[in-house]
Parts: sequence; C-alpha cells; structure tokens
Amino acid sequence: QLTLVESGGGLVQPGGSLRLSCAASSDVYAIGWFRQAPGKEREGVSCIRDNGQNLYYLSSVEGRFTISRDKNTAYLDMNNLKPEDTAVYYCAAGRTVCSPYVFTYDYWGQGTQVTVSS
Repeated sequence: QLTLVESGGGLVQPGGSLRLSCAASSDVYAIGWFRQAPGKEREGVSCIRDNGQNLYYLSSVEGRFTISRDKNTAYLDMNNLKPEDTAVYYCAAGRTVCSPYVFTYDYWGQGTQVTVSS
C-alpha cells in the first residue's frame, strides 16, 4: 500500500512563501497537488511526472507556484501567497496519468493546512 506524507503547511502573511513536501513510500508515476478551501470543491493545483515533466498549473497560481520532484518526493514552492490561497493542500499519487482531476488519482495524503492572513 502506497502512502504519502505531506509537510510544510502553516500560517503566513500575504506576500509570503511556503514550501510543501510530499514523500511517497514507493515509486509513483505522477504526483499531483490539490487544494480544498472551506465550502469549495477540491481543485487541482499542479502535477509532475516521474521524469520531472510538469503538465499544468492552476491558472490562479501560475507564476507564483513551482512544482518539482526528487525521486519520489514532490515539492510545491508557493511564493507571493494570497489570502485566496488559504486551503488544505493534498498531494496524490497517480499510476497512469498526471491530471487535474481528482478521480484519476489512487492514493492521497492526509492534507496540510495553509493559511494566508495578516
């Protein structure tokens, strides 16, 4: 059973930065980052393949967030954070695709809270 462990969330002021990490317990094809704000649906933020190729960024984070990967650990560097980035951030592992769709992922981390507030 594959497990994913996330870390790096916290409270930050607007304009600040955070780095999220997601460590997978074994080889995985794709690692995606998702987020879910209170009262909203979970949305795809970005995804990266095992070859390091990134396929997409959510339009509202493009230019501010950067996804990267070192073997089976993925990172999400978040810069110039805004209050609307406040959410629980989840990473997920996909065996065959790298996509923004929740149903394409097989395994999920426990989530880490990111709060952007002054």
